Amino acid sequence: MEIFFNGKKQVFADVNGHIIKTDQSPRGGGDGEFPEPFTLFLASLGTCAGIYVKSFCDQRGIPAEDIKLTQAQNYNPIKKLIDQIEIQIHVPAIFPEKYESAVINTASLCAVKRHLKDDIEVSVKVVRH
Repeated sequence: MEIFFNGKKQVFADVNGHIIKTDQSPRGGGDGEFPEPFTLFLASLGTCAGIYVKSFCDQRGIPAEDIKLTQAQNYNPIKKLIDQIEIQIHVPAIFPEKYESAVINTASLCAVKRHLKDDIEVSVKVVRH
């Protein structure tokens, strides 16, 4: 991985030929043209859980088009850190109920989640729509 600068507050990473672009918000002295690095870190957790859910569905022949994940964070002003992250797996009514706990467990296996410190609570839930 190679990290390089692209003017003002933009920092890019070359990851195996893929360029990941970051910027700071105008408040942080950037142009806000690309996501901030911390935003990409948070997105990596959700997208990691997402690929685990997608693979789970693919292996069982469950259509994944109507499944989506949402992620919310709780900022602790005393610690000045995020101390809780909740990922919700939104499934359609036809999603087999017998797989709810299994898909939660699968999403929780995400490598990004497993690398987080133990003092950050990450919960995963199924939400029917």
